[in-house]
Amino acid sequence: MVSHTVQEVRPFEHPGEGRKRAKSTPKGRQIDPQAAEEIAALLGDHPRRRDLLIEHLHLIQDKFRQISAAHLAALADEMKLSFAEVFETATFYAHFDVVKEGAPDIPPLTIRVCDSLTCAMFGAEKMLVELQNKAGPGVRVVRAPCVGRCDTAPAAEVGHNFVDHASVESVLAIVKGGDTHAHLPKYIDYDAYIAGGGYALLNKLRSGKMAKEDLLKALDDASLRGLGGAGFPTGRKWRAVLGEPGPRLMLGEPGPRLMAINGDEGEPGTFKDRYYLENDPHRFIEGMLIGAYAVEATDIYIYLRDEYPASIEIIKREIAKLPKVKGAPVLHLRRGAGAYICGEESALLESIEGKRGLPRHKPPYPFQVGLFGLPTLINNVETLWWVRDIVEKGAGWWKGQGRNERQGLRSYSVSGRVKNPGMKLAPAGVTVRELIDEFCGGMADGHKFHAYLPGGASGGILPASMDNIPLDFGTLEKYGCFIGSAAVVIMSDKDDVKGAALNLMRFFEDESCGQCTPCRVGTQKAATLMENKVWNRDLLDELSHAMRDASICGLGQAASNPLTTVIKYFPEEFAPKEAAE
Repeated sequence: MVSHTVQEVRPFEHPGEGRKRAKSTPKGRQIDPQAAEEIAALLGDHPRRRDLLIEHLHLIQDKFRQISAAHLAALADEMKLSFAEVFETATFYAHFDVVKEGAPDIPPLTIRVCDSLTCAMFGAEKMLVELQNKAGPGVRVVRAPCVGRCDTAPAAEVGHNFVDHASVESVLAIVKGGDTHAHLPKYIDYDAYIAGGGYALLNKLRSGKMAKEDLLKALDDASLRGLGGAGFPTGRKWRAVLGEPGPRLMLGEPGPRLMAINGDEGEPGTFKDRYYLENDPHRFIEGMLIGAYAVEATDIYIYLRDEYPASIEIIKREIAKLPKVKGAPVLHLRRGAGAYICGEESALLESIEGKRGLPRHKPPYPFQVGLFGLPTLINNVETLWWVRDIVEKGAGWWKGQGRNERQGLRSYSVSGRVKNPGMKLAPAGVTVRELIDEFCGGMADGHKFHAYLPGGASGGILPASMDNIPLDFGTLEKYGCFIGSAAVVIMSDKDDVKGAALNLMRFFEDESCGQCTPCRVGTQKAATLMENKVWNRDLLDELSHAMRDASICGLGQAASNPLTTVIKYFPEEFAPKEAAE
């Protein structure tokens, strides 16, 4: 008979384990007490709402010039969010310098050198390398996508101080002097704007002296279109939002509709919105308040790109001067954080909500289901800037401004090889030749007109021989181009159009949000193929079709336009060289 010894087992203990249990240890990332104290003090009385996550990340970046893992964890704990939610948002945006655990701190001063097309044409790459070699300890030198100062290329940024027509010497002089803050230009402030008749139109509407229908009819009659690039009729958009009843509650607030301002112009070559914000901001603000009144929006979210610190400060100061009016919409100023994709309207909404700027699938459209799920009116800065003039001067005045059978005015951002680059207010439908000769003083000395971008980075590249096309909505599409935000970059015989197309593709590769494969992989593969001396045009054409047909948003759909137009309109760039290979 075999006897068996039975081992005594305590409840919930595996047989064979000792009676002593290992000391329990906390699971997951632990909150550093000092970091928690710093974050609580930094946030102060600010609400801990989810949609304010990006604003709170800005507070950390501004204070510490970087965002540590400890601060990210403390912020997540303070806002009752998961660390993953905070981490994925912080690392999505280029202007948040997230430092990994154990990595060295980022130097206290950062120099950003714009490497987009116009700045590259004026020697930005060489300046970047020299600054990296000469900046010295405590200074980080990095490349940056377009900062909206193409008319003063090359541009660099020391802290938040922008250097126009930058050189290695001028940048290092600013570093030595320690002037790293944004400089505000002279502009028309609230008192000056009121003295010039400002806000009279808004007051007429609010008092009932002008009917809302008369306002909308004026916009319809003028055929004002969205001037951020898409060109959708403004009056029709306002009516569409007004026609949406929407839910009656939004985070406990009663308003059924919202308004969002797209001030995130990041298209290389574009700087017109910055011009208007830094010169006559209240004309934009009045147009914005008129739009909110028209659609009965209770809140307005003003989203301005972080590359425009002077514009942000001006708007902040000037909206603080507005009189308190019962029933007026609540204004919320939001900073972008270095993501070109947030210029796409649905990505903009995601960013305002404190998330990564990933474009939404449509439908539903933002006028139906927009910000926080509510019907939302989205307009860009310049569109609203023109509302007052059109209503006060009449639709006939606006429609009588065009040229070459077009109507209205356009704000052309002109940069490149012209004598006088800048924001040029000109009749809609002006040709590039007229724009160069009449508004820019001709070509720069020693340069012969060779090529031009009629609509910014995604608008394609055309040869100088096609200089008689009216620059307006609907006139360029048959050539594989479009006017977009009217950013016109002039290239000369000293510039390389294939190199320009590659520069633009690298920009799109860097700025792709990564959500969809055609754009994420397509831009990367296209840039790699375009780096070769001989382009595989058949493969590039196939890749371009896939990007256009299958990308979620306009970035991927239009990213190949410079590539395809260079292949189509500049055969001399290919045949002789490729035949010799």
